Amino acid sequence: MSTPAPSPSEHTEDPRFTGLSEEARALQPRTVALRRQVHRHPEQGLDLPRTQAAVLHALEGLPLEITTGTTSSSVVAVLRGERPGPTVLLRGDMDALPVQEETGLDYASEVPGAMHACGHDAHVAMLASAARLLSGRRDALAGQVLFMFQPGEEGHHGARFMLEEGLLDAAGARPVKALALHVSATVASGVVLTRPGPMMASADTFRVLVRGRGGHGGMPHDALDPVPAAAAMVGALQTMVARRVSVHRPAVVTVGRIEAGTTNNVIPETALLEGTIRTLSEETRTLVHRELVAVCEHVAAAHGCAAEVEVTPGYPVTVNDAEVAPRLLELASTVLGPRWVAEAEDPLMGAEDFSYVLREVPGAMAFLGACPRGVDLARAEPNHSGRALFDEAALEHGVVVYSAFALDALR
Repeated sequence: MSTPAPSPSEHTEDPRFTGLSEEARALQPRTVALRRQVHRHPEQGLDLPRTQAAVLHALEGLPLEITTGTTSSSVVAVLRGERPGPTVLLRGDMDALPVQEETGLDYASEVPGAMHACGHDAHVAMLASAARLLSGRRDALAGQVLFMFQPGEEGHHGARFMLEEGLLDAAGARPVKALALHVSATVASGVVLTRPGPMMASADTFRVLVRGRGGHGGMPHDALDPVPAAAAMVGALQTMVARRVSVHRPAVVTVGRIEAGTTNNVIPETALLEGTIRTLSEETRTLVHRELVAVCEHVAAAHGCAAEVEVTPGYPVTVNDAEVAPRLLELASTVLGPRWVAEAEDPLMGAEDFSYVLREVPGAMAFLGACPRGVDLARAEPNHSGRALFDEAALEHGVVVYSAFALDALR
């Protein structure tokens, strides 16, 4: 896990980027140490006191204006360049998942039932090292770098909390560009992957309570059985997606939980469905919300039952800027070399709360490959698995890309 980094290209003649790779490589022991410290002590949600303390310690001594959150354990750090100019935002999320670690690493999680299975520990470390690297290059910056260390990405809307606390005004001038890097255990180590337009899906949840009338399992004609109604809804929802949603603006509706009954010979009063909705446009999102309610209510009525449908909005669609995302790929090609860059063919149906930031600031969400060397990509354990492994050598590339993005925006 500590193999040398893929050799970045230093063929660029742009003086702004000269030596970036060497500086990131020199910081690699510090980057890895912070990543492992955070990995050992994962924290979930919005309250991450130990992780926050680790970040603050890592930033000590740097010429940064640092504030911490009041509604979460966020850290905001502002680096002011030698000359005035715009602001660029760089984000790293900090929270872990409720997953039991099964990697066997000597720095594995020491917290039962919690793990950095999505690589947020790597994001913390890369962003902290980028802050250190850029602090040493203040004379090359015309403007401000806003470092966003964010809790609560895994379903807790941490980015929204930070925005509500005034994140975008922390540097005195609202950011003109924004970047978040996210490691992926199933992308080749060191490769930067992104695309303009939709990069990740919205993520909403739904809950359907089907009300019938209970009775004896042997005499269903004397009852109103909610179970067949609930079962019919599962198929009807898939038909709705196939027949009401344009294939050019896709959606996914998944019923992930069905619950009904207490024993084998009793027709229950109610049946419960719960699931997720994923879309790649706000228009499709609105359509699916409306159609899901209609389908469930009408299917229930056809079975003589009633349906109580709740749709709970989650993260919006993560949409990369049409100019920033291609420029990021150009920059990564310049500072790393063309073989370390790929444009994503399709969006991912996972979701990200960096979407809240990208609704306010032109920017990009990009993935950084971190599949361990020697592991077949097709067999690599994915993010969110208790066996997920991330190649620490790739973190050098993350530090380089974060730094190059800021240097390019504030030239």
